[in-house]
Amino acid sequence: MHEATLVVAGGSIPRAERYAAILRAVEHLVPSGTDRIAAMANVASLLYHSMPNLNWCGFYRTFGDRLVVGPFHGKPACIEIPIGRGVCGRAALLRRAIVVEDVTTFPDHIACDPQSRSEIVVPLVEGDAVIGVLDLDSPIAGRFDDEDAEFLGRIAATIVERTGS
Repeated sequence: MHEATLVVAGGSIPRAERYAAILRAVEHLVPSGTDRIAAMANVASLLYHSMPNLNWCGFYRTFGDRLVVGPFHGKPACIEIPIGRGVCGRAALLRRAIVVEDVTTFPDHIACDPQSRSEIVVPLVEGDAVIGVLDLDSPIAGRFDDEDAEFLGRIAATIVERTGS
């Protein structure tokens, strides 16, 4: 199979090497012209199975003034989130990644899974529009940082550049 099969969640692979392998896998999974929802489905699966300590990974797609759940892995999720509400809605409104070390301290956090302790959300920006967000949750407080945000931002940009609506 392709390089996506080389990425593993466990072990002591240094983060830089893991992220480089995941980015190579995304390049193979999302060739130019890929359907956007199909790309999101494969990327959600790849990230969920390749990054340690996740309990949810997926996309919310923009529809008017709300985000609607898209392809994901993990427990059932909130179906709709108003733009501006919670971590996902705030990231969409501000058009920037948001890293939350402890979701219990984030005002207006929307808890879909009570086991989640940290969260990172990265917007998918196409031109002047936020077309969705990439959302990852972890049961471990402090799981995400700015390096994760930069890495996931590259993945979000790849999806936007290589897919159509």
